[in-house]
Amino acid sequence: MPRFKDQALCIRHYDWSETSQLVALFTREHGLVRGLAKGSKRMSPSSVARYSGGIDLLTLGEVVGIIRPSSELANLTEWDLQEPYRHLHTDLEAQRLAMFAVDLGGAMLAEHDPHPVMFDATLVLLESLRETGCRGLALLRYQWCVLTETGYKPQVDHDVRTNQALPDRAVYTFDARAGGLTAADGSEHAQWRVRRETVELLRGVAAGEALEDADGAAVGRANRLLCVYARALLDRELPTMGIVLKEV
Repeated sequence: MPRFKDQALCIRHYDWSETSQLVALFTREHGLVRGLAKGSKRMSPSSVARYSGGIDLLTLGEVVGIIRPSSELANLTEWDLQEPYRHLHTDLEAQRLAMFAVDLGGAMLAEHDPHPVMFDATLVLLESLRETGCRGLALLRYQWCVLTETGYKPQVDHDVRTNQALPDRAVYTFDARAGGLTAADGSEHAQWRVRRETVELLRGVAAGEALEDADGAAVGRANRLLCVYARALLDRELPTMGIVLKEV
């Protein structure tokens, strides 16, 4: 039974008993790990020492556990809290955006499939949510990273249907089935009209540009576009997607 030690973000937790928890962790080197933390809620000195700081939602820590091939749940034996992200527990908007982010990441990944770039991007987003002015852009960069890391990077530089250069137009069509922009008119299911300003913003995100002066309305539209694209890929709407579709 392989033992592992990794940096982990708690993205879900449930009470298993009066003294234990079921948790879903996004780890840097092992991907999504679901496990049972026996005794994590006990207040005895030995339990407090093994689960230092406690395992709470949207907290970062170092986890030690055992992955058992015969079980869907890992046996989590130790947790050392590293970053509580207190702003996510006192700022409702920041918390809601963080919950959407980890929901999206969790839904797009298979268990035990490591994506360290995406893990690091998640931590960057959570830190960025401390400041109100940059939240929309930070979320947009995160969504782009998730789609790129999972193999669904949107094509925004060329026509996804013809692979030809896109003409300069005021409005394009995003074809979710094909995975990008096209100059064709959008009239079928999972096709959406996209303004040129939104396209230019997405190209800037893809190129890694700073974009500090990006128009807030364009950022909101780009976030909604990537969100509905992810919804089409998953063929379901995550409970937290409404946060982005209605508010960002």
